[in-house]
Order: sequence, then C-alpha cells, then structure tokens
Amino acid sequence: MILAHLEGSDKAQRHPPHAWWIVERSPSRRFPIRLSIEQGGRLLLAVRAQSAWPGPGQQIFCIRERALDPAEPLTPVERVPIANLTRIGRKLALVLDRASRKRCELLTVAKPYRDRDGSYEQIFFRTESGIRAHRSRTRVELRAAAPGASLRVVVDSGERYPWRFPGALVERKKLRAGDYALLEGEEIAAVVERKSFDNFLGEVGAVQALHHQLADLASHERAAVVVEAQYADFLDEKKLRGRWPPAHLARVIAELMALHPKLPLVFAGNRKLANLWAERFFEACSARRAAEGQLELVRETLAGYDAAPRGRGLDAEIREAVLLGLGGRVSLADLRTRFPGVAVSRLRRILAGLRAAGKLRLTGRGQYIPV
Repeated sequence: MILAHLEGSDKAQRHPPHAWWIVERSPSRRFPIRLSIEQGGRLLLAVRAQSAWPGPGQQIFCIRERALDPAEPLTPVERVPIANLTRIGRKLALVLDRASRKRCELLTVAKPYRDRDGSYEQIFFRTESGIRAHRSRTRVELRAAAPGASLRVVVDSGERYPWRFPGALVERKKLRAGDYALLEGEEIAAVVERKSFDNFLGEVGAVQALHHQLADLASHERAAVVVEAQYADFLDEKKLRGRWPPAHLARVIAELMALHPKLPLVFAGNRKLANLWAERFFEACSARRAAEGQLELVRETLAGYDAAPRGRGLDAEIREAVLLGLGGRVSLADLRTRFPGVAVSRLRRILAGLRAAGKLRLTGRGQYIPV
C-alpha cells in the first residue's frame, strides 16, 4: 500500500518542462548570432556568437550576454529541444533532440590578464566534429594535482589490513558508509567500499542487507564499490567451490547494478589493482574539486536547469501533454503551438502511435480525444 501511494504521488507530480536550444539572428556585424537556453519561460544562458553552428573541425568564439536590449530586433532561426544538459570538466555539454548535428558544447576558459592581476572568461562553441579535429582531443579533462599536493584519506577503523595511499595524509576513524573516504576540508568528497572475493560471497548470504548498505553508500555524490576480483571469478565453479551457483551470482550482481544505477561496481581483478583504482579515483575527485572556481558559466546554467527524469525524452513529454496536459480535446495545431520547435512529422508519428495503442481517438473534426 505504501509503495502504491508513492507511485501514485509520483505520477501526479508534473515533470519539469523541456529545455530549448534557441538560435536567433541579430543586426550585430561582429556577433550576428544569439544562442540561448530556456526552460519553462526562464532564460538559463545566452551567448553571442559569430555563427549558428561551427563548420567541420572548427570552433566559434562567443561572449556571454549580460543583458538583453528589449528593443534589439531578433529574427528566429531555429528552436530545438535539449535531450541532455550536463557538465563535463570545464564544459557545458548539450545533446539536442534531433537526428543530426545534435552534440555540442560550450567550453569556458579563464585567461589571466597580461597587464594586471585576475583573469577574464573566454567561451568557445564546439561540435562533436570540432572536438575530434582539435589538437586537444587526447587531453584528459582533469589536470594532475600540483606538485606537493597531498590527498587526505580516511580509513575506516574496522579495516584490518587497509590499502595504502603513498604520499597521502591518512587517518583512521569510523565512517558512516564505505571503507575509504576522501576529505576536502572537513567534508567527504568521495567514498569507496572495498570487497574481497570471499567478502562479496559472504554478503550474498544477506543480499537484502547489502542493498541497504549500497543505498547508504550511493547517497554520497561520488562513491564506488571496488571488488578485488574479476567478474569471471564469480562464474567459475572451481573458485566458488559450491558456495553459490554461478547463475545465482550472475543474477545478484545484475540486480545490484540495476537497483543502484548511480553506484559503480568495479571488478578491479586483485587487491593491488583495486588499491590503485581507488587512489586514482580519489586523485580525479580532488582535481575536479580544484577546478570548480573556473566554472561560473557552467555552474550558473546548471543551477537553474531542472533535469527531466533519466530516460524521459521529448516524445514522452508530448505524449503526456496529449493525454493529460491539454485537457480533453487536442489537435495537431494545438501541439504545434505547444511545441513550436518540433517537426510536424514527429507530432504526427506520436499521435499515430497513441491511436494504435488505443489511448487516443480521432474525431471527425481533426481533433483527438484521450480514451
């Protein structure tokens, strides 16, 4: 009954509206294109660019729009729904909801002034082909730690034979979740749970409790479970020695990944490699935190962005509008008004699909009625 109530409440909640990538033309000669991201009538970001889309292997220099002159004449060029908006390193990465020319990014760079202290912002608009053609395409996103910088690692007091972290400041104390934690100031920045082969097999005997343990671990923004064995070891009857059937272990591992999708389950191979994986993971998390100060554009944009549930695309939003949001009757014209950037062929396909599924009925006046 509790679960049914929660599911019913979730269905009653309104999903966040789709975000849109909007291209407009301005009379400016230097920056004739305005690129903006909007969601639910809110402007999340606007930049001025020299072109609406970079050519093959190119990138476009942009400047951020601080204020829009209401009197400036802007001509619409295109309006495309955004399927995904996220951060990758110093970049605001976008996936547009269309078949081609869909992946692009806004790269922000903090450049120091030559004649005074401080830095200024540079923005570059790049597409997937431009990224692949650029000389920096093999460069990792996170820079290595500065010389002399050391990690602060907490080892859970219950660890009998802990991993080693050479050069790190290590302390022992009780952790709420996980066996190893990276500290930034007094906050936990990342957590790793260590599982040996035998330990993992033992946990399978109380898999319901293991789910609770992993759910607690996944409450941290960056966490992982690192297993000191190969995945194949759990399917090897000789190594299992009759403790569990391989088919059951395969099912358990799949269930752990399915029910805790934000928690990586890493099969490192052995103790040494598991230790190395955790050390590199903590280094990357530390480098990510160090780069936060250069991400004003990315941080401000994502702070206002209300992401739709994972796996929920624009088609689902349109179907919901037809069945629930437009109230009673709906026509193709209504949908074109509600979703002006969506191709008419796509709207027709969705309506036809709902009719085929028996959820929609076409009246004689070109209107559809939910069944």
